[in-house]
Amino acid sequence: MNFTVTKNGVLLDKSLYIWDKEIRTFSTNENELVLDFSSINNCTFKTSDNCTFKTGGNCTFSTDWDCVFDTGWDCTFDTGSDCVLVRRDIFETYVLPTNKSIKLNAYKIKGYKEINIKKKIIIDGKEIELSEESYNELKKSLLN
Repeated sequence: MNFTVTKNGVLLDKSLYIWDKEIRTFSTNENELVLDFSSINNCTFKTSDNCTFKTGGNCTFSTDWDCVFDTGWDCTFDTGSDCVLVRRDIFETYVLPTNKSIKLNAYKIKGYKEINIKKKIIIDGKEIELSEESYNELKKSLLN
């Protein structure tokens, strides 16, 4: 599987990210990245802010704000604010809604639908599933 991750035009040091090729998950706390996974489908990304993505189809994102996505179909986005999507299979662009999760429609079908992503937390060894809204409110209350 070939992909590139750069920051300021330089390949990102592999110690700054984790790529699990078995489950096709990329994660990092780095920001201002350019990620080219255009030849890889079925990936999950977890990044910080101000990143630019080029992906295959059926990918899932969890990012902060100010990101640009150039994707295929059937992708899911859970982003911060000021993010833009360019959909290659139908040449369509979207400004992604703030504080909402969306899933793109299937190949060559325009549009997307809002979805409710469940978040899981573990307290005293017990797994608790929360709606995205409840999770965000709990997180906000703990950080204040």
